[in-house]
Amino acid sequence: MRLFAAVLPPDPAVAELAARVGALRRLPGADGMRWTERAGWHFTLAFFGQVDESLLPALHERLARAAHRHPPHEVRLAGGGRFADKVVWAGVEGDRATLGHLADSAEAGARRAGVAMEPHRRPYHPHLTLARCRGGADLRPYVDGLADFEGSAWTVAELSLVRSHPPAPGVPGAQPRYEVVAAWPLGH
Repeated sequence: MRLFAAVLPPDPAVAELAARVGALRRLPGADGMRWTERAGWHFTLAFFGQVDESLLPALHERLARAAHRHPPHEVRLAGGGRFADKVVWAGVEGDRATLGHLADSAEAGARRAGVAMEPHRRPYHPHLTLARCRGGADLRPYVDGLADFEGSAWTVAELSLVRSHPPAPGVPGAQPRYEVVAAWPLGH
């Protein structure tokens, strides 16, 4: 199964961001972008790819340990940016250091559990993907529209193991569906 470790923002934080994204979706050219669905918004900590079911017990154990090592911490959705001319994302402010350490622990735990992963090429950059553009576009208006966004603070209280179900083939606009397989409280 296709798995990743994630932090899921609470519903009130998602609702605040959704209001801003609604305005972005009304900008000229927005209809040519693939907008992610609100139900799937998350911060990926570590992407595991295809994981054999035989590794799940060890992976669960390692992720539980990773969650235990890190305290709950406060963040907020804020600002945004882009990756080249392909992706628009919302950012995070607050205790980004603890979030980064949690990401490192999730990745290390998966490796120790036997999950074959590609090494990270860059430092962890927490972001929530909002839209993708296949052909490339001027994404500056969307980034500008997020520049002053600052959601309410919330507490990251758990680490989730999420399964990604691919979108239905041949269905225009179909999105992946995400299912939380397990979750562990931080600091316990």
